[in-house]
This record gives sequence, C-alpha cells and structure tokens, in this order.
Amino acid sequence: MSKYFITGGAGFLGINLTRYLLGKGHSVVSYDFSEEYEYPEFYFDTVKVIKEDIRHTKPLNEAMAGSDIVVHTAAALPLYSKEDIRTTDIDGTRNVLEAAKNNGINRVVMISSTAVYGIPDHHPLYEEDRLVGVGPYGEAKIAAEEVCFQYREQGMCVPVIRPKSFIGPERLGVFALFYDWAKDAKGFPMIGSGNNRYQLLDVFDLCEAIYLCATLDDETVNDTFNIGAEVFTTMKEDYQAVLDLAGFGKKIKGFPAAPMIWALRLLELLHLSPLYKWVYETASKDSFVSIDKAKKILGYRPIYSNKDALCRNYKWYLENMNQFSNASGVSHRVPWKQGILKLVKIFF
Repeated sequence: MSKYFITGGAGFLGINLTRYLLGKGHSVVSYDFSEEYEYPEFYFDTVKVIKEDIRHTKPLNEAMAGSDIVVHTAAALPLYSKEDIRTTDIDGTRNVLEAAKNNGINRVVMISSTAVYGIPDHHPLYEEDRLVGVGPYGEAKIAAEEVCFQYREQGMCVPVIRPKSFIGPERLGVFALFYDWAKDAKGFPMIGSGNNRYQLLDVFDLCEAIYLCATLDDETVNDTFNIGAEVFTTMKEDYQAVLDLAGFGKKIKGFPAAPMIWALRLLELLHLSPLYKWVYETASKDSFVSIDKAKKILGYRPIYSNKDALCRNYKWYLENMNQFSNASGVSHRVPWKQGILKLVKIFF
C-alpha cells in the first residue's frame, strides 16, 4: 500500500479523501495549517497530522519525506485576501512541487478548479477551452496550473483535475446558507429564473477521480481533466429536491438576475454579503463541463447526480448541526456568515 501526502488534509476534500484512502488500505500524511484536525479515529499508524503552511519550504520538505504520492488540495479560497491567495495558491503550489521533486516523488495530483474558465460564452466546457480567471482566485488557479505544466516539462507526472463545485459530508460554506433556510421551513431565492443548468459534483466521485489519477500509469494520467456529475437538470429543479426532502412544501423562487447581481455587488463592497463575485455572477448562467475525456481516458464513472449530492450533503448537515452551530469563517468546513441575508430570510 502507498503513503499519500495530502496538502489541505484537514479541509473538506482532505477529510473525505483521507477516509477514502484509508478504506483502500493506504496511509496518509495530512498537512494543513488552517484547520484543527478533529478526527481522533484517523490517528495511530494510518494518519500522521502535521499542522504547517505550504508557504514554509523547510517543514514542507521534511514532512514529505517518505511519501509515495502527493495530492495537492490546499488553496486560499476566494474570501481570503489577495495576498493570501497569491502566496498560497501560486507560490504554495510551486513549493509543493519542488518539495516532491526534492524527495524523489514523481507524481503530484493537482486539484485546480473550473473557475479557470471564468464566465464562459458556451457549454459544455472542454479542457482545451480558453482560460479566463474571474477575480484573484480564478487568476491564481490559472497561474498555479502553469506551475504544474512547468514541472511536467521537467519529467514529473502532474495530473491536473478541474472539479465543479463539490459537496458532500463536511461541506458547509455557501451551501450551509441554503441548508439553514431549508431546515427552518423557508423557501429560497434564486438569481434568475433557475432554468439554467449548473453542474455540481459529489466529493466521493471526486475522490474516485483523484484515485484514478494517482494509480493509473504516467502516460495515461499526465494530463488535465474536467470532473463533474454526469446527471444534472436545472438549478431550480436540483435545489428544489432539498426543499422537498425538508418536507415543508417550500419552493425555490426565481428573481430577475440583473437587479439581484447589482444589489449583491453593492453589498459585497459594503461587506454585508457572504457571496463573492464568481458565485453570484455565474449563478444565473449555464455552467457545466464535458467529462468525456475523463470517462474515456481514466474510466471515470460518477455515481451521484446533482440531486443525490445535494440531498446527501443536506442529510449530513442535519445530523451534525450541533458541531458547527456557533462556528463561522471563510473555509468550506464552516458555515459562512449570512450577513444581510439573515434579514432577507424573514420574508421567505
């Protein structure tokens, strides 16, 4: 069995990937500076927990020694400062790849984002499409991919995965806003009619894709792959599945996109909204990628639809509310502050 080194190991994806890898009989080194590691069942001989920063090269190099494969999930998300995004997502990626090279680890699986496509004018999106980052996060992800390509040229195997927004156990962030309204018997406002198609991804299916990139031969995986759900309908229909599961007879309500977007821009400037530009600028538009390449080359076969993933995440939310009811922050593993949306909630 292999020893996996996971950057961002205490994050939403890191926790789920650790569970997945332990289930396959592997051991894990979790490397993360921003989250407390609250899973004592993972300790002992199977998981080594190191609380450090990928921007610090010496401890990173030392911690990675003896690992077989690196999965780079760590990133400063869009709600972080521009400086943190640049130094973590670009410089940190370079540090991870250099540390792997120094330790003789040839394969690093890079978790990028479909944010690299910006706000596109066509769908589905393919891996060869033009990259246009929206905001510091999207721009940094493009630059981080360029770093990966440089190390490919040096002979390393660096699969790059571009996942759609992924959800599942441990996922809170912006989705916690929706789940909070659903549990409190509220409807939910949608930017635009909700008739647009917006592809999501269950974290289990993402873990499957990562594992394929970690275990298939170099020539097969040393490439870039879109990863998403295969079955999805419209935003309105997919999200309505959660309100139906909640059981209060509430509905998704669409509102004209343009005035809502302008209002959210203003609220963001005033620091009164939990939503950032890439979320509200794309919510009313189609957003889906082709997964044909991953299916053909990797043998990727997602098992969860959008509805499945949303409902699975909502059930986990209800079962674990007592653990995070008073928490908030900017990562995916804590609820984001609702800001002025707390007042809006009253009217639904």
